Amino acid sequence: MKNPTLLQFFHWYYPDGSQLWPEVADRADGLNDIGINMVWLPPAYKGASGGYSVGYDSYDLFDLGEFDQKGSTPTKYGDKTQLLTAIEALKRNDIAVLMDVVVNHKMGADEKEHIRVQRVNADDRTQIDEEVIECEAWTRYTFPVRAGQYSQFIWDYKCFSGIDHIENPDEDSIFKIVNDYTGDGWNDQVDTEMGNFDYLMGENIDFRNHAVTEELKYWARWVMEQTQCDGFRLDAVKHIPAWFYKEWIEHVQEVAPKPLFIVAEYWSPDVDKLQHYIDQVDGKTMLFDAPLHMKFHEASLQGRDYDMSQIFTGTLVEADPFHAVTLVANHDTQPLQALEAPVEPWFKPLAYALILLRENGVPSVFYPDLYGASYDDTGGDGETYHIDMPVIEHLDQLILARQRFAHGIQTLWFDHPNCIAFSRSGTDEDPGCVVVLSNGDEGEKTIALGENYGNRSWKDFLGNREEVVTTDENGEGVFTCNGGSVSVWVMEAVL
Repeated sequence: MKNPTLLQFFHWYYPDGSQLWPEVADRADGLNDIGINMVWLPPAYKGASGGYSVGYDSYDLFDLGEFDQKGSTPTKYGDKTQLLTAIEALKRNDIAVLMDVVVNHKMGADEKEHIRVQRVNADDRTQIDEEVIECEAWTRYTFPVRAGQYSQFIWDYKCFSGIDHIENPDEDSIFKIVNDYTGDGWNDQVDTEMGNFDYLMGENIDFRNHAVTEELKYWARWVMEQTQCDGFRLDAVKHIPAWFYKEWIEHVQEVAPKPLFIVAEYWSPDVDKLQHYIDQVDGKTMLFDAPLHMKFHEASLQGRDYDMSQIFTGTLVEADPFHAVTLVANHDTQPLQALEAPVEPWFKPLAYALILLRENGVPSVFYPDLYGASYDDTGGDGETYHIDMPVIEHLDQLILARQRFAHGIQTLWFDHPNCIAFSRSGTDEDPGCVVVLSNGDEGEKTIALGENYGNRSWKDFLGNREEVVTTDENGEGVFTCNGGSVSVWVMEAVL
């Protein structure tokens, strides 16, 4: 795949009512036209909130919108037939399909069980109270409507290590389930935030239960057979033991008909933690570059006060470009969400140019940035807010420019706090480009491209600058951009 480019084809507030899978099918024919060749779909299985579930409250991994569970047969995005039709449309257009994997927790149990728990200090999960509480909890998943089709596995308290709600006595907190089958304490090889960040939400899956890990491997084989997907996006891996995902990824790669593209979400601004995780799983997955996203967020707020020459310092794509999936936004960082850290719209064209046109990392494009989004939700202060996420100017052209012009050797001119530039030399088969951007005033860079580019005329592919730049006989020219903007200079002869 030349210049892989991923589209996250959903956002947190995508409308319910079975609209997404048909939209994917409708848009599939046009995605290649702008240069999208991979699509990440949201969790396709039934969540605890049924037809309203975004998918991260996973209830039944084997219900892809086929069974009348949790008040709905289809998921929020559509039924199983619509899902498979959407995937077929993408595959027909040679677009790879990534399925979302949410196996940190389950929600929406079918039955209560009598269990024993211990209270946990929420701020330091390693502090587990010695008192054992007899109680009831929703920990048994029998999936009565599916009735054993595809899988007869029953989840019960022995499959979980923690829970956040008990009854008789009624209490909400974090509780460690007393479980003789898997041992004391939490899983190892998880993030050390809160002492041990194994527990996140719901009924926390315990991967020390061998039957659980085998069921999750079986489900992976099943979902690959059902969907013919080309890879996976792994949710919340900082809360899941690295040894499990190393084993799981090895298994799915071994049984897949061709190598799978796998990217995991380890959301931390600390690049050392990301590199440590990559080492723990023997480099078997890529990671989203959360530190770079935070840099984009900060740069968009600080404007000309941000030092653009340092935009990649401390990022995964700088430290380990072969394992980095770069992004400007996602469903967790969009306004009013848990990890809210939006990149201001004025800066997004600059940020996208930096991830789409450089040679390092695999870029991910966010649905609202390409198609727009509008929604209402309650903020942390209890007030209701209306959010408009506009289509980002020139984003479709930047994605197309990646396929047409982002080729060859990369040279950087990150030598000014406000105006930076880089070039791609092109190859024998494909042309290159010169990218100039500024977070301050109008910018310019004198760039020597070499004799091969002597006496050439260059135009801004984005149309932000109207002049024609002509290089001298040595291939040197003065390339410009507007203030707070980006220009992608390409040879007039290849337009």
